[in-house]
Amino acid sequence: MQTLRRTPLYKKHLAAGARMVPFAGWEMPVQYQGVIDEHRAVRTDSGVFDVSHMGEIEVEGPTARDLLQSALSNDIDRIELGEAQYTLLTTETGGIVDDLIAYRLDGHRYLLIVNASNREADFRWLKEREIRGSDVRDVSDDYALLAVQGPHALRRLGLAPDRAFTWSMQILDGVEVMVNRTGYTGEEGVELACMAEDAERLWDAVLARGVVPCGLGARDTLRLEVCYPLHGNDIGLEWDAISSGLGWVCALETEFTGAERLREIKASGPEQRLVAFKMTEKAIPRQGMAIEGGGLVTSGSLSPMLDIGIGLGYVPAAAAKVGTELVVDVRGRARRAEVVQKPIYKREE
Repeated sequence: MQTLRRTPLYKKHLAAGARMVPFAGWEMPVQYQGVIDEHRAVRTDSGVFDVSHMGEIEVEGPTARDLLQSALSNDIDRIELGEAQYTLLTTETGGIVDDLIAYRLDGHRYLLIVNASNREADFRWLKEREIRGSDVRDVSDDYALLAVQGPHALRRLGLAPDRAFTWSMQILDGVEVMVNRTGYTGEEGVELACMAEDAERLWDAVLARGVVPCGLGARDTLRLEVCYPLHGNDIGLEWDAISSGLGWVCALETEFTGAERLREIKASGPEQRLVAFKMTEKAIPRQGMAIEGGGLVTSGSLSPMLDIGIGLGYVPAAAAKVGTELVVDVRGRARRAEVVQKPIYKREE
């Protein structure tokens, strides 16, 4: 039986009454007061998630840039010191090993924040491709990571607005933190990285500022409403980056792993595409449900903000146009849905 890992905030979650569940080899809080309440707290004010299970990989050395340029789909030269970039690790056939964020720490040093379930695989992938003058290190155990998200998140933390995908070192309530202007909810907010031993102090400080603790359940429904893909559900080795709608993070003029195949797919057009949809009949889609005509639901849930079933799924390219009617097999019953523009949920101005 696998022994589940625990983040530095495990005891804090238990004390707050969190319901703990296995996730990607970790024992994580799925909810505190309830998924819908936590979801709406993030959409209307602010919430904090313990995402310390995410992996951190440092790549350092005079050839670190060369290694990452050959391994990552986006153009690493586009980011300056203090900036970050969403990017992919891809296979020779264009499949997605992982999606991640690369931070440029200094001239020859980068930090990659990767998905928890892919921490070891990503590290091995890069370590096997290490070149002279580069050093790849898994430093995940050194860090804790808190995501504070919502329209009032910055005000709650006393932080000034800044550009998305930038970072800076700051002191927050006596704790030194790397303030990353990133997130997985579609709301304004930050992801705060600190040393693992400072995690409990930072967590307490954030809650004392009136931020609501939230679990992975709300994190999933929040990301689905804004159509952020989840590795292992919506993207993975079996789907290429173009079909997955992530061609925009593939610098096809560079020669990263899989670039040649992705150029071919883009030129000919993918056979299937990942689309967003809303149910037009009362039903809640779930991962693995069939879509008539050869499609598949990869993520599905009830939208707490729209109060309807929503999802992501792969359909034949001809059925991917916005407005196309889909038929989803919901537990043996045919239920109609419609392809919609991403994101599914957008705040009314």
